[in-house]
Amino acid sequence: MTSAADSNPRIYIACLAAYNNGYLHGAWIDADQDVDEIRDEIAAMLARSPIEHAEEYAIHDYEGFEGAAISEYAGIDTVARMGAFIAEHGALGAGLLEQFSGDMEQAETTLQDCYHGQFASLADYMEELTTESVTIPEALRYYVDWDAMARDAEMGGDLFTIETAHGEVHVFSSR
Repeated sequence: MTSAADSNPRIYIACLAAYNNGYLHGAWIDADQDVDEIRDEIAAMLARSPIEHAEEYAIHDYEGFEGAAISEYAGIDTVARMGAFIAEHGALGAGLLEQFSGDMEQAETTLQDCYHGQFASLADYMEELTTESVTIPEALRYYVDWDAMARDAEMGGDLFTIETAHGEVHVFSSR
């Protein structure tokens, strides 16, 4: 897998007939476009194959998926959906896909229904959540252990985070 942090999600589609006959023939295709457009580009690549009547293809490389894995024989519908999701949400989208083992439904639902925002740390989120909901007497404010609260919430399964950069944590409810 190749990584290009600033590129759009792309897949390298190889013609298997050419590959099996010792030729490297394929094309880089943007994965964040409509499924039919991707299929049209695959058909055009196969039509240009040095092997007549080539029909089969495989994904031999990909980039711009921010670390999300794409299998060699992933369905084009899945690849297009993942490409669009990652093109829209970047490393956060890829992190959600990793969290849910590539389950697009779960990643989309979690982002829509369970997202609490971006913070410097989970402890910062816990502090903001707590201070917005209760008044902590000034004399006790310095005794509150926000890191311990964050650790308990994460270990208890109430929250999970996706870190997209140093000091950039996205907080989600687990339920």
